[in-house]
Amino acid sequence: MKYAEEFRDPIAARAVLDKIQKVVDQIGATAEKPVHIMEICGGHTHAIFRYGLDKLTPAGIEFIHGPGCPVCVLPMSRVDECVELAERPEVIFTTFGDAMRVPGTRKSLLQAKAEGADIRMVYSPLDALEIARRNPDREVVFFGLGFETTTPSTALSIQQAAREGLENFTVFCNHITVPPPIKALLDDPHMILDGFVGPGHVSMVIGIHPYDFIAEDYGKPLVVAGFEPLDLLQSVLMVLEQIRDGRAEIENQYSRVVPDDGNPVSIAAIADVYEERPTFEWRGLGEIDASGLRIRDTYAAFDAEVKFGIGYGAERRVVAEPEGCSCGAVMTGRMKPIQCEQFGKGCTPEMPLGALMVSSEGACAAYYQYGGARAAEPAE
Repeated sequence: MKYAEEFRDPIAARAVLDKIQKVVDQIGATAEKPVHIMEICGGHTHAIFRYGLDKLTPAGIEFIHGPGCPVCVLPMSRVDECVELAERPEVIFTTFGDAMRVPGTRKSLLQAKAEGADIRMVYSPLDALEIARRNPDREVVFFGLGFETTTPSTALSIQQAAREGLENFTVFCNHITVPPPIKALLDDPHMILDGFVGPGHVSMVIGIHPYDFIAEDYGKPLVVAGFEPLDLLQSVLMVLEQIRDGRAEIENQYSRVVPDDGNPVSIAAIADVYEERPTFEWRGLGEIDASGLRIRDTYAAFDAEVKFGIGYGAERRVVAEPEGCSCGAVMTGRMKPIQCEQFGKGCTPEMPLGALMVSSEGACAAYYQYGGARAAEPAE
């Protein structure tokens, strides 16, 4: 299997691990004074635990799990608004499966569905378009959620709806962008970050240059990485080599998939349909300037916030985290999931307190699914 099996070769992995150990020794990193490398993407977090890379790499490397899960960083107030939309009798609410079990203050979308709301899981916004075509007497709302990875498909669907004149299709837009929260973390005086493993899927759309500020303004290296074990090990090695050499650059390990300048068709569709919100709330990070997207006035007919008078177009509600939930601290790298007193006890995949335990990219789900003995370690 090209581009998979060769990136899972244990002999090649051992060779890279030997190089990593050598560079760690040259830097002088130890378990007591480690190099802090943040993997921004939740997909990388799961890969690290799936393949045990956190245990294979030297003790002088500390992986910090970043806010790279769009479902996880969604504030509870937006989940509440999804439920409110879905419970309207005229609405068919469509969503990706990841978002179904994320708890709001009252209930999750899955619970609302069990109580009778017409909520349908789809694999693409194009599925939602087809549902709108087949149900002209109902309002079909698509839960537009994700980073730059999924933003183009939603934009293209809105463009298609406009061409067809579909009057019963709208998008509840919760698309967010990766660079602004990285800046927020770098500006946090309590964060210790020496380098980054950059997101592969996001970079496939936007390229590598939106991260230039990380090297130019903060003097930190970032290496865009793929998702196989050797991808991640090679990327960690590249970050370490930059630190050893006193360099700070944006490098592209995932060049077989990620073009340096991104995908021009996707970038054009995003620019046509969306504009930056002045601010957007991130769970665990609060309001971050220019970190979210909203639908342009040109396409306002397809904006659920405009049509139904919710979200940032209405009075905003600030919702506190559930008591005992540490999702915010975990997403910002201040705490490991097993340090949360609710992990595996009051918060499990079956009965989650927060999104990190149910999302396929959530750090808590990664620890719970792949952690083994690590998941049983007591909270500190």
